Amino acid sequence: MYYYNVNGATLVSLIPLEGLGPEAEPSNSWRLFAAVSGDPMLGRGSFRVTHPGQLLAGHGLEVLDASRLPSFDDGPTSAIVPGACIPLEVDETVQQAISDSRLTAVNISRPGWEDLLKWSPRPGRKRVNILAIGDVGSTLLTGLKLLGGDVISSIGICDLSDQITDRWEFEMGQINLPWDYNAFPEVEVIPPDRLFDCDMFVFVASKGIPPVGSQVKDVRMAQFEANAGIVKHYAKMARAKQFQGLWCAVSDPVDPLAKTAYLESNRDENGNWDGRGMRPEQIQGFGLGVMNARAAYFAKRDPRLASFLTEGRSFGPHGTGLFVANSIENYDEALSQELTHLTVTANLKMREIGFKPYVAPALSSGALSLLLTLRGEWHCGSVFLDGVYMGVKNRYTPAGVETELLPHIPDQLFGHIREAAEHLKTII
Repeated sequence: MYYYNVNGATLVSLIPLEGLGPEAEPSNSWRLFAAVSGDPMLGRGSFRVTHPGQLLAGHGLEVLDASRLPSFDDGPTSAIVPGACIPLEVDETVQQAISDSRLTAVNISRPGWEDLLKWSPRPGRKRVNILAIGDVGSTLLTGLKLLGGDVISSIGICDLSDQITDRWEFEMGQINLPWDYNAFPEVEVIPPDRLFDCDMFVFVASKGIPPVGSQVKDVRMAQFEANAGIVKHYAKMARAKQFQGLWCAVSDPVDPLAKTAYLESNRDENGNWDGRGMRPEQIQGFGLGVMNARAAYFAKRDPRLASFLTEGRSFGPHGTGLFVANSIENYDEALSQELTHLTVTANLKMREIGFKPYVAPALSSGALSLLLTLRGEWHCGSVFLDGVYMGVKNRYTPAGVETELLPHIPDQLFGHIREAAEHLKTII
């Protein structure tokens, strides 16, 4: 392997790299960076490496399944580079860094990749700013206020209506424990120009939600065009502010809006993509949490589906394309199809009762998942994979975003995951 000193950090590569100066000695520093190739627009920006094969195949759905990744177990593999066939090997230094959870892959095809070598999250409790305090936003805000004192320093709220923000600042200010008046994060009203002065920006703005009783079959996608316009405006603001925090898409349709934020923040004033905006790992869609929770709701009420509670997983978008596996170890196609159908149509059931289905999403996909994210714990959310924002089990670590690596995903299930990705590619 080849080692280089770049901006004071150690970068390792499977192949020699041009223009990085003389080689350096292998490093056992707390964080080691690995150069990987990838599409500058549709490839991942950076991620925590959990398997050596991800150094060769780190951008596609294969990163979810160890059995589908390239293997170095049988000795060096080889790669064709201009003018040579070079054997590829992973040395002990890199193997140890993977085991110690301190190897970060960096896509050196992306503009500004060198900046990642000196960036790290700000320590301590985080500032959270929320855009739009409607039904979902106010419920999400309440959850963060009551449960987030350990990881949130303060919460800023912004809305088109001053009356709404005044109301919720007043309400939240009166939620306190007796004699422990600093247990919960303070809530303050902020203007739009302060929205990106934070560590976590939560996008809950929405326009044109079909009313209860309407004949719209796919309520989420009916909102896409209107909400994408709003996302574009704030993505440009994030670019102008050189926002370095996490953009959290909660509004529907979550996954396409996450990609809209990514693409639009990386376009210049003429609409050309230049890669100078938010990195793909800075954005996550928060819609899978409630789908996973809905699957658990049905699994608790039907013994045939109970395996989901200990062995199951959910993959894909918040809505059409989602697939719920009853079990990874004992996968059953028929049971998984049944559980998927129940989960995807649960919001329509709530509408039939006569109510908008927003409380569970605001808490399971919103407040609870956001808090797990801030704590660096496993949660359900959409991260950038295969050129789309794909819902998977993931967590944020000091070495970057980590997606769960399963030993083996059954072929039929992996086919459904790929179908979900292909469906998302048709949207944007």
